[in-house]
Amino acid sequence: MAWEEDDKAIYTVVVNHEEQYSIWPEYKDIPNGWRAVGKTGEKAECLAFIKEVWTDMRPLSLRRQMEEAEAKGVLADR
Repeated sequence: MAWEEDDKAIYTVVVNHEEQYSIWPEYKDIPNGWRAVGKTGEKAECLAFIKEVWTDMRPLSLRRQMEEAEAKGVLADR
């Protein structure tokens, strides 16, 4: 995603199907594969929001794989 130079520009926080977050200039159409999460504001405000809500940087598919592997390991130990 392209970053604007103007810190006073308004952005929209977006998320993809892997639960990865980014910001997108409000005046541009949100690209395919991303959706707005309902937060808009200046760059710093949007990045602070992302820092608060995106607590696990792993993509959703990786988290699921790891959870499945852990569950299988726990079941195998019994």
